[in-house]
Amino acid sequence: KYQRYVKDYLRCVKSVDDGIGEVLDYLDESGMTEKTIVMYSSDQGWYLGEHGWFDKRWMYEESLRTPLLARWPGKIAPGSTNDDIVSNLDFAETFLDLAGLEVPSDMQGRSLVSLFKGKTPDDWREVFYYHYYENPGAHNVARHYGVTDGKNKLIRYYALEGKLIDDWELFDLKSDPNELQSVYGSTDYAKVQKRLTQQLAAAQKQFGVPEDTDPGTARKPRQPRNQTRNKK
Repeated sequence: KYQRYVKDYLRCVKSVDDGIGEVLDYLDESGMTEKTIVMYSSDQGWYLGEHGWFDKRWMYEESLRTPLLARWPGKIAPGSTNDDIVSNLDFAETFLDLAGLEVPSDMQGRSLVSLFKGKTPDDWREVFYYHYYENPGAHNVARHYGVTDGKNKLIRYYALEGKLIDDWELFDLKSDPNELQSVYGSTDYAKVQKRLTQQLAAAQKQFGVPEDTDPGTARKPRQPRNQTRNKK
């Protein structure tokens, strides 16, 4: 099953790569390359066995980080990289900005145009907020939320299978990039934990996240199907 899963995944990646190549070839052939902005991204990443999981949904790095590549001839330096925290919430604002249209004040993202040009605003976001709500549900992933600044990550799990819980994890992404050892509650990380806790509260206030105290109804255990034999 693992071999089939991984090979299907890689075939999908190869197909996407081929498709992007066809689009870029068309832009070259039609003379539109120099006046076209190309952006490539996706939804969450997928586990390929990390943490014992497949699929996605958790806040661990493998499924939290997503690809984002952009090409803008004359504006984005070829081969350059940027480590600022961005989100798919920023895409719509970016497109509006590029089109010379006003960005509505109630939109939660920000235009990436300045970052594309190599100029990061002084007030750019310092953390990324994540929230997963679907539990009880088919994937049986606990409801959780958290923030990360790219160096450390704080996660709180608060509901699972119809019960409220209060489990926390804190990871040092530099010394523990695979997120295998939580340091939540460690005196060595007390300052980091306090700062991320404050940034978590600020992010929830910014996005208007309501308090979620209804754990839902636990799923009933699956009943075995009745089996009958054909009688001669």
